[in-house]
Amino acid sequence: MNKKIAELKKLVGEIHDLQSVMAVLDWDQQTYMPPEGAEERAAQVETLSRLEHEKFTAPAMGELLDSLQGKLKELDPESDEYCLIKVVTREYRRKTRVPADLVAEFARVTTIAQHEWEKAYHAADFKIFKPHLEKIFDLRREYAECFAPYDHIYDPLLDEFEPGLKTADVMAIFDKIRPRQKALIHELGARPQIDRSFLQQTYDGQKQWDFGINVATRMGYDWNRGRQDKALHPFTTTFGLGDVRITTRILPESLTSGLFSTIHEAGHALYEQGIARNLSRTPLGTGASLAIHESQSRLWENMVGRSREFWSWAYPQLQKAYPEQLGAISMENFYRAINRVEPSCIRVEADEATYNMHIMLRLELEIAVLERRITVADLPQLWHDKMEEYLGVVPMNDREGVLQDVHWSCGIIGYFPTYALGNMIAAQIWEKAKAALPDLGSMIGKGDFQPLREWLRENLHCHGAKFEPQELVRRLTGSGIDPEPYLNYLYNKYREIYY
Repeated sequence: MNKKIAELKKLVGEIHDLQSVMAVLDWDQQTYMPPEGAEERAAQVETLSRLEHEKFTAPAMGELLDSLQGKLKELDPESDEYCLIKVVTREYRRKTRVPADLVAEFARVTTIAQHEWEKAYHAADFKIFKPHLEKIFDLRREYAECFAPYDHIYDPLLDEFEPGLKTADVMAIFDKIRPRQKALIHELGARPQIDRSFLQQTYDGQKQWDFGINVATRMGYDWNRGRQDKALHPFTTTFGLGDVRITTRILPESLTSGLFSTIHEAGHALYEQGIARNLSRTPLGTGASLAIHESQSRLWENMVGRSREFWSWAYPQLQKAYPEQLGAISMENFYRAINRVEPSCIRVEADEATYNMHIMLRLELEIAVLERRITVADLPQLWHDKMEEYLGVVPMNDREGVLQDVHWSCGIIGYFPTYALGNMIAAQIWEKAKAALPDLGSMIGKGDFQPLREWLRENLHCHGAKFEPQELVRRLTGSGIDPEPYLNYLYNKYREIYY
């Protein structure tokens, strides 16, 4: 038994190494790679993807896993060994249904597509990106067919990011929150609007960077195991538990963009840095799912970073950095301004009350393209139409509309729902954290984030991917994904601000 477990760890460790190398190449592509490197980078990623897939799906892996199935009853269901066998078996069964050629082709196409998306983004011209996105959707349909029969073509894609969740589950949750979020947006829209004009000035980029670094440090981000760089679309990546990197984007005309990007990505990174080190180089040494991951970034970004308590600590420092812009602005007015509810075109800049509407729009469009009810060519106009229907705003161009997110160029279709689900899970976790740490508000008000970070590490982060997402949510909150705490959080917060 011990020998076979050791053999399994050796195999998954080698697979992890290949995945980490691909992550390094992806990070480089989005940060420092010169523009002409895309074609050769695509070939590199194609080769590595094929090797990783072939190694994971090799007969030797299947035989080893088969020999371990009968031993599971001898193990504690919460032990690392039991969870490792369970998770690797699940991944093996999923990956063996997908041909290596399809995996390699998908890696090549998406690597080139990311480069073409960036060109299209800067030109605000969807036509540059259109043929690449058409190919990506074709490949995603082909991938989904590997799992037929299914309840819905979107299920296999969603399962890749949120194991065990079905499209019908997501739609039921969204159907519950959509009318109430629409009602809240309408209610707040009838109130006198909050002034945020002072945020629309020029704010020195280096000072923004330095302030964000200071906040991430206070949150507990370990710079000996990470670094921050700039990217067109901020992201977090993990090469190993000793190397978890974040990126941000600095916009001199937008004070909050870089700061909240840094807090958001540092929230992701704290999760990865908090995983038990003994899970390193195994499929357990990562987040349980994308919704669980997003719950951590959104908890830090919104429930901490947009709270009155946080700014009672942070605002004097920000005023000191920008005396001309903020010297005459009170902390209360600043707090209200950064929480202003105003429908806008850009998801990553959206306030908490309108954010989920962006996610629902993307989900509907993804499903419609996959089902062939619409074509990729229809997306720019439908994006405009749905933005007007959902939020009452219309993008000025493709960069503000269909091209604003990098995700489709990376091929991550089925991912967007996890953002909204993460918001809901974050609210459930936040309720439990406040109950466990009665002085949490005053701690945050003093810039002391260690108690919260350590509580999250002990109750969530350390487990990595040992437990399935829904099971992990139940362990921590006592229920599955429940939108009520999130809706209550929104209504309570914004009625207090606007009334």
